Amino acid sequence: MDKNTLDKINKFTRRELREEEIYTFPVTLCDNDIDRDCECFSDEALASLSKLFVGKSGIFDHDPRGGNQTARIFDAEVVSDPQRLTKDRRPYKYLKAQAYMVRTDNNKSLIEEIDAGIKKEVSVSCSAMKRICSVCGNDVAKSPCEHRKGRDYGSGMCHQILDNITDAYEWSFVAVPAQTNAGVTKKYIPEKEEKSMEFTPINTQAEFDAAVKARVDAAVEETRKGFEGWLSPEDAAKLTKERDDLTAANKAYAITAMKMKAANEKGIPLELADKLSGETAEEISKDADSFSKYFSVQKCKPTPRYSGESGVVDANTAAQLEMLRELKN
Repeated sequence: MDKNTLDKINKFTRRELREEEIYTFPVTLCDNDIDRDCECFSDEALASLSKLFVGKSGIFDHDPRGGNQTARIFDAEVVSDPQRLTKDRRPYKYLKAQAYMVRTDNNKSLIEEIDAGIKKEVSVSCSAMKRICSVCGNDVAKSPCEHRKGRDYGSGMCHQILDNITDAYEWSFVAVPAQTNAGVTKKYIPEKEEKSMEFTPINTQAEFDAAVKARVDAAVEETRKGFEGWLSPEDAAKLTKERDDLTAANKAYAITAMKMKAANEKGIPLELADKLSGETAEEISKDADSFSKYFSVQKCKPTPRYSGESGVVDANTAAQLEMLRELKN
């Protein structure tokens, strides 16, 4: 191990380590070939990752617990292989990193497994802001296109090119990577979400309460927007009551009109129409029939004229009797 390598490692240590304390090993993090997910990194993305991964921890299976920290990258570079092409016939490039570990009794077996090729495949986690469609060149991260990964549209298999790398999170030892040569776990994080992932320590109860309130308010606002234009349960109940009241009023008006009509047809005084019972025209008419007999016109017997057979009267008496007879009629 030369002094330059040792100096790069000691940039990340609290004390200067000696050569005999350190175990180093090369690792291929990712490349520009199309992987099992029909995705690949652009050459520019590899160049960005070569800088971002320096100083990043190596863990197992992307488990971020501190106890899983195993190694750290102290150097990285993009390497071109002139003897090899990618699946879509581009010059093959890969990101080669150098990692170090401190030799201890606990990692002795891990070092042996790395040297034996047992622990070999790795996977990286990073943020790619662009996902370019290989067919139309559209950034599907912002506006999806109609092309589907894995399909052949005449110009080769459709795949997405990951570009505009904003951060590298970690690299992990895994059993089955996405990339056949290294293994990549890729995660697209929109810019607004990436900013929201920035960690701010909470030191006081007031800061904790404010953070909780902000999260709750955001969730409430998101829910409110999702139901925008919908009626609240209270408003729905109010409208239902108004509808029921109008229906009942219309029914009452209709029944009143039918009672008035039946009373008029059956000769019942209109002021007594509300005494009729029933809710349909047939029921009301039937009740009006039974009610109308109490209001039928009684034919009075005519007042008998004075008969001279009862005796002879004079002219004056006869005139008075005739007047009384007319008054009675």
